[in-house]
Amino acid sequence: MMNLLVVGGGGREHTIIKKLRENPGVETIYALPGNGGIAADAVCVPEIGAKEIDKIVDFAKSHAIDFAVVAPDDPLALGCVDRLHEAGIPCFGPDAKAARIEASKVFSKNLMKQYGIPTARYEVFDDPVKALAYLKTASFPIVVKADGLALGKGVLIPQNLREAEAAVKSIMEDKAFGDSGNEIVIEEFLTGPEVSVLAFTDGTAIAPMVSSMDHKRAGDGDTGLNTGGMGTVAPNPCYTPEIARVCMETIFLPTLAAMRAEGCPFKGCLYFGLMLTPDGPKVIEYNCRFGDPETQVVLPLLKTDLLTVMQAVEQETLGALDVAWHSGAAACVILASGGYPEHYEKGKVLTLPASTPENVTLYHAGDKLTEDGHLVTSGGRVLGVTAVAPTLQEALKDAYQAADTVAFEGKYLRTDIGKRALAALEG
Repeated sequence: MMNLLVVGGGGREHTIIKKLRENPGVETIYALPGNGGIAADAVCVPEIGAKEIDKIVDFAKSHAIDFAVVAPDDPLALGCVDRLHEAGIPCFGPDAKAARIEASKVFSKNLMKQYGIPTARYEVFDDPVKALAYLKTASFPIVVKADGLALGKGVLIPQNLREAEAAVKSIMEDKAFGDSGNEIVIEEFLTGPEVSVLAFTDGTAIAPMVSSMDHKRAGDGDTGLNTGGMGTVAPNPCYTPEIARVCMETIFLPTLAAMRAEGCPFKGCLYFGLMLTPDGPKVIEYNCRFGDPETQVVLPLLKTDLLTVMQAVEQETLGALDVAWHSGAAACVILASGGYPEHYEKGKVLTLPASTPENVTLYHAGDKLTEDGHLVTSGGRVLGVTAVAPTLQEALKDAYQAADTVAFEGKYLRTDIGKRALAALEG
């Protein structure tokens, strides 16, 4: 029987933990730090944060951990996998050198340029004066990105010169994202449907997961501020078998080859944020880990045992494994705290249904247990309500019906998750 450790404490980690629990060889899963809802599926260790690498390694050694999963971007960029490996603990996730593919936008853009991987045209700046001068020659809208990690919020899309100048000032001078904004990337604005493709890879072999569609904006009709994601559907109807073939040949395999050539082979979950432009698929961004909330619709459709896949990635035997997927569709509706992604209140009591339909799962993202055992809100995104069904229409209906059975003061959700996907299916 195996003891597992999962680093992180959000909806993505809850999804991973629930999937790992399906393996009959798993005895105990520890979540560092975990959250209130995860406590029903794992032993949470709230006193150890996801970025406290020394404490994580010490815990893994003292608790005879057989396999670890490092899920969030920060501990990956900080070298958590490197340190666990040094301690002799097998784990899933890229080392720090490979995690640069997300942790540095400059690194990833230069990688794509050098190896001919299709992406938006761009320039890099470490001087705000030069960046502002460049903007005077640019066409709009345009994309301004902080180089480093910024909780998914370091990408701005100014519509005109005034907004672009404000974006540069905010990132580079006001340090809205701290040192992540010491360098910025300014790139052309691409148009077309967006697709998220997560992929298992052991550095050479790659097994793409079911495609998905994220909904980043806070408001219905894709209005309002960018968030960490208000909902997802899978598969993405815009991602056809032919487009998948083109992506494999022009993006996925070339990216793995480029990372190997740079001396930092990527092992773990590599996330491809793609734009299906009139000129073909292009990379908007890479992530060095499972996306959130994409994971909440992709992993429920995984037929092959997740721990087996992760072990094959670690052992570099993924090419010998047939990674299979369920047919049908999945939809996730995020229940957020009113005011998210800006100011919101915490500590609101969560009222959950006594039971949910067999095809529905509640993934806990931002909640905690009080001393008297009540679940209360503790984050902007509180719950992900996911339904799996034969069709996307059914999955969305079931997810929204289940979302109605959850109550907390200030509950907010988008009412149009999947609307664009349904239109694409009908079109």
